[in-house]
Amino acid sequence: MDIHYTNPVWQGDMPDPFVLKWEGQYYAFGTGGQKREANGNIFPVLRSNDLVHWQACGGALIPPPAELGDDFWAPEVAYDGGKFYLYYSIGKGLRHQLRVATSESPVGPYQDTGMPLVDPRIQPFCIDAHPFRDDDGQWYLFYARDFLDTEHGYHQGTALVMDRLATMTRLAGEETTVLRARHDWTLFEAQRSMPHYGITADWHTLEGPCVRKHAGRYYCFYSGSSFMTENYGVDYAISSSVRGPYTGEGSEARVLRRVQGKVRGPGHHSIVLGPDGRTEYIVYHAWDAQMQVRQMCIDRLLWTSEGPRCAGPSVDLQQIAL
Repeated sequence: MDIHYTNPVWQGDMPDPFVLKWEGQYYAFGTGGQKREANGNIFPVLRSNDLVHWQACGGALIPPPAELGDDFWAPEVAYDGGKFYLYYSIGKGLRHQLRVATSESPVGPYQDTGMPLVDPRIQPFCIDAHPFRDDDGQWYLFYARDFLDTEHGYHQGTALVMDRLATMTRLAGEETTVLRARHDWTLFEAQRSMPHYGITADWHTLEGPCVRKHAGRYYCFYSGSSFMTENYGVDYAISSSVRGPYTGEGSEARVLRRVQGKVRGPGHHSIVLGPDGRTEYIVYHAWDAQMQVRQMCIDRLLWTSEGPRCAGPSVDLQQIAL
C-alpha cells in the first residue's frame, strides 16, 4: 500500500525542517524565529505516522532568558541515554550562539541547560547545529560559523565545522573545519556590510549541515547561498573519515535546486527513513508562491552512480511506500 501526496506536506511556515523518527512516529521541528507557539514555547513541532499527514503539537522549547536574544533558529534533536537533546541557535541580528536543551519526551518541553556550546566571545555567530552519531556510538556536532580569511582561495563567509561531543551538552574543544566556500553559486550577498567585523565583503554562505554515512563514506550535505535567492540549494562533500577532509563539493547545487517558476529556495533539509524501513527521504523547505512562508516538502533521496540526488523538488503527485 502506498500513500500519495503533493508538496508541500505542510502548508504553514516550517523553515529548516528537522525530522526525528522515534518509536514509529515522526516528529518535525522547525525554525521559530521570534514566534511563540500556542503553548508559549519556541520552535513548532509536528507529529506524523507517515511523513504526509501532520498534526501540530505546540512549541518545543521553554523560552530561555530574554537577554540571550529573541531569534531562534534551526532546531535538531538527538536521543541518547534516556533523554532527548535539542540543539539550536539563539541571538539577534548578526550574533548567534549555539545552545542545547533537554527533555524526557520528543515533543518537549525542552529546558535549556544554561551554557553555550561555543563561547560567543570567540565565535559571535554560530548556527545550524547538527548532531551525528557514528557507528561506534560517538556523537559529533556539525555547525556553521563565520570565516574572515581568504587563504587558499576561500571566500569570506559562513562555512562548516565540526567537533566531538564530550558529553551531549559539552563540546570537546577539538574543532575541525569541514568545508569552506569557494564556488560562486554560494554567494549570499555581494558587498555585504558586516559592521561587527569592521568589513564589507562579498559574503558566501554554507549552512544547514546534514551528515549521512553510506557505503563506508561520510556525506556532508549542506545548503548554499542565501535562502532568499534563486541560487539557494543543496550540495554535498565526501570523506572517508567523520572528521574529514571533506572534498568533492560541486560548482552548483547538485542535490536540490530551484525549478524555475515553480519551486524557489529549496534547502536546509534533514534525511529520514520512510515508513517502509528502506526508503530515505529528504525533508526540506521551499517558499510559497508569494514568498511569505517556507513550507515543508519531502522527496526521495537517491544514491546514484554520480552521487546522492533528490527525486525533486517535485510539484506533481508522489507516493510513499508503507
